[in-house]
Amino acid sequence: MTHKSNPLNTFPDADHENQLVSQSLAGNRKALNQLLEEHNVFIYNIAIKMTGNVERAKDITQDVLIKLTTNLAKYDPAKGTFRAWLYRIVYHFILDQKKSKSETNIQSFSQFFQMIGDVEDEDAQFADEQEEVVFTQEVKIKCTTGMLLCLSREQRFLYVIGDLFQIDHNLGAEIFGITPASYRKRLSRIRQELYQWMNNKCGLVNKDNPCRCAKKTKGFIKRGVVDPNHLVWNQPHKYRIEDFSSRRLTDLQLSSDAVYTQLYQEHPLKEPQSVDEVLSIVLGDKNLKEFLEI
Repeated sequence: MTHKSNPLNTFPDADHENQLVSQSLAGNRKALNQLLEEHNVFIYNIAIKMTGNVERAKDITQDVLIKLTTNLAKYDPAKGTFRAWLYRIVYHFILDQKKSKSETNIQSFSQFFQMIGDVEDEDAQFADEQEEVVFTQEVKIKCTTGMLLCLSREQRFLYVIGDLFQIDHNLGAEIFGITPASYRKRLSRIRQELYQWMNNKCGLVNKDNPCRCAKKTKGFIKRGVVDPNHLVWNQPHKYRIEDFSSRRLTDLQLSSDAVYTQLYQEHPLKEPQSVDEVLSIVLGDKNLKEFLEI
């Protein structure tokens, strides 16, 4: 994946994005590609954390890109920024989707941590140290992603954009249609709920807790939760979420909360299908202007 400019860090001016919208509506496919490609990686990785399912996230991302394209003419710059309009569409689209199997299986924090507790502790025997590291990391990412599914979808979306990608509070408030102060309060309450459960149960953030990823790895494999021949979460990657966050963890004030944010920002950033591939499927032989006029 090419390390493209990160719109959450660079904040391109609204006039530039509005110009790309106008050019896209006039049939300029290159402009549309540029407009959507900047946000493609975020849409995909947000969908992953929202559903806990990589394959489901691929379908959602493709559907969202199509929806954004077909609804582009409805964007009104007088009512807000393009990026807030785009992420509202992403949020409401995911909100309306049928729950993934992962979401259905996880009903609450107490039930989730009970499931983890029921997995037997075992000193795993692997071929070598590297194999142990790889499989244990798969469990760590899968488990911490599962913790997010204990939150409601609204809470989850706000936490993902607010803590994982560290977006500006003004942009977050615009997405949800609330004041920045209300946005910060909501994010603070969500953090408190998630962090309290993690502090009480997870050995990654509180060494006094007995739960350890390395001790659970063999049990996860035995139960078929982790397939050592088909890793889903800990695949080779070029970037981590922190590389595409608005603020890197090193820029944050050091606090007891930093360890929670770090756990999630260390997750791999998954590579989505390119916008051009999606548009090629959608458009077929039609040019963009013909498609938008249908």
